[in-house]
This record gives sequence, structure tokens and C-alpha cells, in this order.
Amino acid sequence: MKKTLISTTIALALTTAITACIAKPRDTSQQLIKPPLTVTMLARYESGQYGVSAAEILDYHAQSKSIFVVNAKSGQVDILDASIISTIKNTANNTTKTTVDPLTLNNLIKKSTLNLASDLNLTRLGSVNSVAIYDNLLAVAIERGDDKGNSVQDRGFIGFYSLDNTGKATYLRAVEVGYLPDNVVFTHDGNKVIVANEGEPSNDYTVDPEGSISIININNNVPVKQAININFNDFDTQSARHHELPKGVKVNGPKSSVSQDLEPEYIAISHDNSQAFVSLQENNAIAVIDLKSQRVERIIDLGCKDYGLVKNAIDASDKDGEINIQSYPGVYGLYQPDTIASYSIEGADFIVTANEGDARDYAGFSEETRAGKLTLDKNHPQFDAIQDKKQLGRLKVTTSIGDTDNDGDIDKIYSYGSRSFSIWDAQGKQVFDSGNDFERITADRLGINFNNHNSKNKGDSRSDDKGAEPEALAIGEINGRQYAFIGLERTSGFMIYDITVPQQAYFIDYIINRNFTPKFEVEDGVITKGNPHAIGDLGPEGMKFIPENKSPNGKPLLLVANEVSGTTVVYQLKK
Repeated sequence: MKKTLISTTIALALTTAITACIAKPRDTSQQLIKPPLTVTMLARYESGQYGVSAAEILDYHAQSKSIFVVNAKSGQVDILDASIISTIKNTANNTTKTTVDPLTLNNLIKKSTLNLASDLNLTRLGSVNSVAIYDNLLAVAIERGDDKGNSVQDRGFIGFYSLDNTGKATYLRAVEVGYLPDNVVFTHDGNKVIVANEGEPSNDYTVDPEGSISIININNNVPVKQAININFNDFDTQSARHHELPKGVKVNGPKSSVSQDLEPEYIAISHDNSQAFVSLQENNAIAVIDLKSQRVERIIDLGCKDYGLVKNAIDASDKDGEINIQSYPGVYGLYQPDTIASYSIEGADFIVTANEGDARDYAGFSEETRAGKLTLDKNHPQFDAIQDKKQLGRLKVTTSIGDTDNDGDIDKIYSYGSRSFSIWDAQGKQVFDSGNDFERITADRLGINFNNHNSKNKGDSRSDDKGAEPEALAIGEINGRQYAFIGLERTSGFMIYDITVPQQAYFIDYIINRNFTPKFEVEDGVITKGNPHAIGDLGPEGMKFIPENKSPNGKPLLLVANEVSGTTVVYQLKK
């Protein structure tokens, strides 16, 4: 059986050394003879749970050498023992080693579990969504349903724990925050916890809580009892700052105010801790929060990506049975970032975004349709292409925007996500976008298995949707160079880019640990076909870069939590 492990060399012992695919950057002057980074799989944990979000967001506690992984739907956090990493020797060049299969490596041990529902002792608690660690303080975000039976429409909580040198967590307190806390982070100095409260609507769209940002001050490593909540009420129609809302910000929930419609997703903190950059995914925007004045400083409209340009060409069909990457004038992608991160160059902040995309698709309201069902202006350059399922007919698009002249038909076609990652300056100007690199590189290396699904092996099956679907993201510095690691949620694996010079970022490597050959299928947490155990790592949802001074083996590490396979993987990075 052929196993599709994308690499030029793979050496296995107790460790797995992966020097992955090197594709040609668009600028041929930047072609790389060999990878500037050696990526080595050191350790891996299999939860044995598939399709139930058993490994989502994660963080690392250096003092106890422990990895804290969100086991989302269970309402728990798994604590993994990472001390083994300091005992593993890299034997990649040792020809007498014993081969270990990276698809089934399982050498990390779960040493304990935190049960948030039990510790908080509250009813109607739901999934754990995020985890963050600063020094010996752990913060965990958990959602809560309302008393009307809506699953996530009440105010959530941040549960705080004190960690000792063994990784044992002692519950401190819970602090109430906004509706559906989706991401929690510490400021770089550990003095504040910032929370993105998504405020997602109910499935019938009769309840749409306000999105918000919560600030929890930390005094002497102890959280205060009450959060400061920042909403977007001033941007509502006829409110004081409505005129400041950029026209391109996508607000389309039925009967929802602006403050209800804006949905904070993920947070990055400026280098001086003065600002929080918050992705508003469904709205295709970023909110900048002034952490000193505790107010929304501004909202940035991210605009759209022109798929009519050759550098942005996409495969838009899951029915053509081939790799068919081409440009489509008049078709655009909304960036709609999920994970965002930030870094600074000589005091200037830059925001890095994984442009996943997301539609409002609920029983009570859906903006999602196929391009073939649009009423398109007859002069649109893709009028014929949308009639063809092997061209644009299958592409998932929005019905909420695109009628630029208000005559009832669509003049511009907008799809979800941009199948890329981007770098923006602190004012929201885009300084770099990876174009169609992800589509092109995965097609080059995987063939028809590109744009695959993460719950079954079926190549080209996500071309009509959001492609490889970049979602997870981490940034790290190694030997004076800045790198971005971007996880591809559907196709799986992660891209590596050198972003030391933001305007001249370039592709380094693509790492993937997945076997595309066996048939398998996971649906709603149930294995309906085959055995996903031997498939590898599916659906990277969260990433964490560990610098060498905090690493258990003194080398930079990348931790990856894979949602669908429920696996947590530790990679060593060496320049």
C-alpha cells in the first residue's frame, strides 16, 4: 500500500525526520536548493477519538513540560506529558535505526484531564473553545447555553487554574465574559487576559447575541473577579460611531444590529501590549482594540481577492475530476481570517492572517448558494461559466453582496475565504498575500489528492468550497529569522513561510503526515467507513510555537493539534 507522505527524505526511528516538499516560488530568483529548516516529528499523541474535536487549541507549560490540549466537545482539557521530548535523540542520519510509522506514532502520554463543568459547577456549560498559559496561570474558555435551550447563546466563562511544577492544575475561579468566548490570550506581559466573544446566532436565528471583547486584569498572577466587556454598540445604525464603520464590512444577519452581527473570532496582541487585533471572520474585517482606553479604536475592512488575476487562480469545481487551476475575472474571495497572529519589525506591528472563510449558514438564515444558482448580470464575464459544473457552477458563494448597481442581479461573484495567508500592517494595508501558492503547491505534490476533505479521502472534493482551507497559524523566530506556520484544515499538513521581510515573504516548505490511499469516512463523530487510525493527522486546528529557551530539549518546537484525527504532534525545527 502506498503511503502519501510528502517529503524528499523521510527518516524514522523513535523520531521522524521530515524534509518536506520544496515547490518553486513564483520569483525564480528565490528558488531554494535545500530547505532552510529541518522539520523532525519527535512525538505524537493519539486520543483515539475521531471527528469530535478531541484536539483543537493547545498551549505549553514550560515549568512542567506539559501540553494542554482542548478536547472541545467533551468540555475538558487533556494534559500531555512532554518530558519525553528531552530524552528523544534525533537519529535521522543513523542507518541502524528501527523504523517507526509516523502515521501511527503514539509516544506521548496523557497524564490527566481537567473537567471544566465539574470545576465551575454550573449548568448548561458546553464546549471548551480555547486555552492559554502565562507563567503558572492557565486560562480556559468555555461556552454556555441559555435557559431557552439554545446551545451557546448565554454568557460564557474563563476558568482559571494555578499550575505547579508537575503540571497539576488547581482551580482558582471562573470569570464571566461575553457570549460564546471563542479565543483567549494573555498579553505579552501577563497582566491581562483578552477574550474574543463570538456571539453566534441560534440555529433558527431568533437569538443573535452581541459580539464583544472581554478584558480580565491579572494582579500578582491572580485574575480579578469581574471582566471589562467592550461591545460594538457605538457602531449600530444611528449611533455615534456608525459613520466610522467601513462600507465594505460585511453585515448581513437578518434583523441583527451591527453589534449583534460582528463576530470576534481570534486575537493577536501588539508588541507593546497597547492594542489587540481581533479577527471578525464572518464580517471580513479586523477590529483594533485600544487596551489602555478599553475601547474599539477602529474597524478595518479587509476587502477582497481578485480571482481574475493569474497569480490568484483557483480550481473552482469538485466535479471536473482533474486539477484545473485557472483565473476567473469577475470572481472574488473574501479574506475572512480565522486565526491571526502578530509580530514586529523595528517597532512596527504586522498582522498575519489565515484566510479560511466562513458563511452564515443556519436553518433560519443562509447566505450560501452555488454560483450556478445566482441571477447573474448577462454582461458578466462568467455568465456561461456558472452554467457549467466543471467550471464555476459548483462554487459556493454568497447571495448577500455582489449587486453593485442595485438592479436585482449579481455583478460581482463573492466566495468565502481566499485560500491563502496574508500579512497586513497595523493600519490594515495588505503588504503580502500568498496568492494561489497553497492550491498550486498541494496540486504539485499531491496530484488529484489536493483540496481533499479531512473526514474522508476524496481528492478535489473541496475545490468548490474553500480549497485546502487555511485555518491554524503560528509565528516563531529561529536564528534571527521570522517564520509563519499555516495549517491547512481540509487537506491537512502545514505550510512554512519566511516572513522576516513582510513585503517579501516566501515559501519554505510543506509538511504533511497523511495517507491518502485507504478509504475511510468519519461523520458526526462516527466512523462509517474504513479505519482512520492509519490515515495520519487530519484537520490542523491549533498550533503553538515553542522557542528554544522554553523547549524541553532546547530546540524550537511546533505543536499541532489536529481536530478530526484527535492527534497532537510535536515537531522539532532546526535551521
